[in-house]
Amino acid sequence: MVSALTAEKINNRINLKLKLMGKLEVRQMSTKETQEKIIDNMHRWQKIENASVASTGEVINKTNNPLIRLVMEIIQRDSQMHFRIQEMIANSLESSTISLSPDELAEVWDLIEKHIKLEEKTVELANEAKAALKGKKMVVQEYLIDYLLIDEEKHNKILQTLETIKKGMYPYG
Repeated sequence: MVSALTAEKINNRINLKLKLMGKLEVRQMSTKETQEKIIDNMHRWQKIENASVASTGEVINKTNNPLIRLVMEIIQRDSQMHFRIQEMIANSLESSTISLSPDELAEVWDLIEKHIKLEEKTVELANEAKAALKGKKMVVQEYLIDYLLIDEEKHNKILQTLETIKKGMYPYG
């Protein structure tokens, strides 16, 4: 008896061979099929994020080392945030769409610009600290500053992307 997963793999291989031979038409998924696929993906991903939260919790409970505990707490909080984002994506496709009007964005854009400047300053400070530590063999401090730098750069990137959305909106872009 062939399992459903094995049958799916076999079917995918056959379809790939047929596609390569030009004997299989590739059909684009409908919008509904795409939405269902993304929703399913988000729910499966959320299960992994939950497992990550549990796994990091096990490590935290097993160690008293402050560095290991801190790293696990960072990962745990990120996984919790990922779960929320995945939930928002799934919900936006199932029931409640996400919208952002030019007026809503304009209402807070000055504050976001102030925040962008703060984020830019944190990147400068992280780079200064990183440069000061270079060659000093302070590996734990370098490790943590590298983490901070990566995280602050990530904040800048998501704010830049939000600015791209703003520029695409009329009349405030």
